[in-house]
Amino acid sequence: MAVSTVYTVQSLNSTFSISKPTKTQLGFNQKQLVFYKKTTTTRRTTTEITCSTGDTVVIGLAADSGCGKSTFMRRLTSVFGGAAEPPKGGNPDSNTLISDTTTVICLDDYHSLDRTGRKEKGVTALDPRANDFDLMYEQVKAIKNGVAVEKPIYNHVTGLLDPPELIKPPKIFVIEGLHPMYDARVRELLDFSIYLDISNEVKFAWKIQRDMAERGHSLESIKASIEARKPDFDAYIDPQKQYADAVIEVLPTQLIPDDNEGKVLRVRLIMKEGVKYFNPVYLFDEGSTISWIPCGRKLTCSYPGIKFTYGPESYFGHEVSVLEMDGQFDRLDELIYVESHLSNISTKFYGEVTQQMLKHADFPGSNNGTGLFQTIVGLKIRDLFEQIVANRTAAPLQATKA
Repeated sequence: MAVSTVYTVQSLNSTFSISKPTKTQLGFNQKQLVFYKKTTTTRRTTTEITCSTGDTVVIGLAADSGCGKSTFMRRLTSVFGGAAEPPKGGNPDSNTLISDTTTVICLDDYHSLDRTGRKEKGVTALDPRANDFDLMYEQVKAIKNGVAVEKPIYNHVTGLLDPPELIKPPKIFVIEGLHPMYDARVRELLDFSIYLDISNEVKFAWKIQRDMAERGHSLESIKASIEARKPDFDAYIDPQKQYADAVIEVLPTQLIPDDNEGKVLRVRLIMKEGVKYFNPVYLFDEGSTISWIPCGRKLTCSYPGIKFTYGPESYFGHEVSVLEMDGQFDRLDELIYVESHLSNISTKFYGEVTQQMLKHADFPGSNNGTGLFQTIVGLKIRDLFEQIVANRTAAPLQATKA
């Protein structure tokens, strides 16, 4: 391990243009440390850069604003144990969450334009021109290689770009936001990727609930924001799902004819075949096409009931397995009945999915397929992480024997 003091040059101008990081090569375990500069007035800050063995596993989570990324992150970090909290003693408006095992960063922090700057240039936060992909790539690569970075902070309260915060390499590094799979260089760094694909009807209902209740926005402003973002969402965010290893797709129910309330959901877990360290979940018989209505004495559910389907499909030219749930649970403690019919869910003991769901019964989506599939994907990521670590540990031993 080596420690070096590095000087980072940072902008104090809140409406600066896209930055181009310059690079320097230092001889600490042959790690590349990144200096970056943004326009006009600058100041110097010092940062300790710690070079470690580079065992960080990187997970990418993509979705539009208001589509459940925060809830998914809470379920994921819970699987690894310990609550995820903002960095202690840091910026109270930091978007970062840190636990014993995981560090989750929000890619909004790589906005190169603040709220005023985007308005002046007539671009949304979804537009690549409003984001610094060079810096994103360099810093994700540094973390993956065991090098700490000073990451910018986008303040969602003020709409400004705050001074950076120190991010040290964790065991699991999650990058969540609008563009984790947009840049091919960043995609290559991901060990696993997830896309939350929410239909327009469901997305609208969720965004209203979040932005009105938590951020004080008016209904009119939310509608205007959605309409303004849609062309850029279709152009830059939605296409990323073709690169995802797993997609959680949330749709209106098919169990209620002409349903327009959006309270009952049909959720599909789309799992790409052939992904290293990842074996898709299956229902009853792997590779078969299954339709299952489990309601009855073992699973209480009111109208319109619950229906599961499973089978192989093609998704953007990839072979995938799809597990679907339509409807919602009345009693989470009875979920063990469904869990017992699923295989490859990467649990460590019988009933772990049910336990996790009961633990977070107050989370959004806990009575339907969104919570169930988010929990299962979290368990699969834990299993993937353990396989990667075991493989890295075994590699030097095998080399020594050879």
